[in-house]
Amino acid sequence: MSTQTASDRRKVTVRTLQQRKEQGQPITMVTAYDYSQATVMETAGVDVILVGDSLGMVVLGYDSTLPVTMADMLHHCKAVARGAHTPLLVGDMPFMSYQADPAEALRNAARLLAEAGMDAVKLEGGATVVPTIRRLVDAGIPVMGHVGLTPQSVHALGGYLSQGRSAATARRILDDAQALEDAGCFAIVLEAIPARLAEYVSGRLTIPTIGIGAGAGCDGQVLVFHDMLGLFDRFTPKFVKQYAQLHGQMVDAIRAYVADVQARTFPGEEHTYAIKDGEWEAFMAGLSNLSNP
Repeated sequence: MSTQTASDRRKVTVRTLQQRKEQGQPITMVTAYDYSQATVMETAGVDVILVGDSLGMVVLGYDSTLPVTMADMLHHCKAVARGAHTPLLVGDMPFMSYQADPAEALRNAARLLAEAGMDAVKLEGGATVVPTIRRLVDAGIPVMGHVGLTPQSVHALGGYLSQGRSAATARRILDDAQALEDAGCFAIVLEAIPARLAEYVSGRLTIPTIGIGAGAGCDGQVLVFHDMLGLFDRFTPKFVKQYAQLHGQMVDAIRAYVADVQARTFPGEEHTYAIKDGEWEAFMAGLSNLSNP
C-alpha cells in the first residue's frame, strides 16, 4: 500500500486523466457534497471528485435529481472546494441549467468554475448537447460528458433503466460518445450500460471513460459517496459495491447517546470543566452578599 500523503501528490488535471488512459492506469472518482466528505476524498487519494446533482436524492431528500438548482450546486461545490485541493473537481450542471440555451449554459458553467472553485463541469446527453459543449470548450471550460442512463432524462427513459441493451440503442450510445469526444469533452461517464459495450466504447475513444454500472472495461470508475458507504438506506443500485454499512452504525451510535442522556450517564466527569474550590466559595459568598444587603 502506498504511503504517499495528500501533500506529496500533485494536483490532478484533465491532462493527468488523459495520461492515465494512455498508460492503462485506472482512474478513481467519487462524489462528495460537503467539506468533510471532500477532506476524506483528499486523504484517501481519490483522483476526481464529482459534486453530483445526485445530492438531490442523497442529501436533499428529493425523489430525483430534477429539483436541484444552480444555487444548490454552487453552495455544495464551494464547500467541497474548501476541503479538497489535489483531486480534479468536477461540478454537475443541474437540470435546465444548460439545455435551453448555449449562452445560458456558458454563464452557468462559468459560475461553477469562477465562483465555486470547480476545475470542470459535467453535463448529460449525446449529440443533442454537442453545440453547447463546443460553446463551453471554446470558452476554455473543461467538459465531462455523460451518456447511457442519464438521470435528468428519467421521465423520458421511463425510469432508472439500463441502456444500450439492443443493437440500435448500443449504436446510439457509441455514436453519442464519439460525438462528445469530437466536441471536445475530456472524459465521458458511461452509466448503466452492458459491460461489453462500455469496453468497446472505451477502446474506440481516445479520451477516458468513467464507468458506473458499466463493467471493468472502462478507464475509470465512479460511485456515489452515500451508496458505497451504506449511508443511503432507501435503495442500493445493482452496480454499487458497499465498502461499509455506516447507516446502521450511525443509528446505533445515536441510540447509545440517547440512552446515556436518559440514564444521566452522559456527560461524565471526564466531559466536564472544573472550577477551583476557592473560586467557587468566592462565587457563593458573592451570592450570599447579594441576598443580604
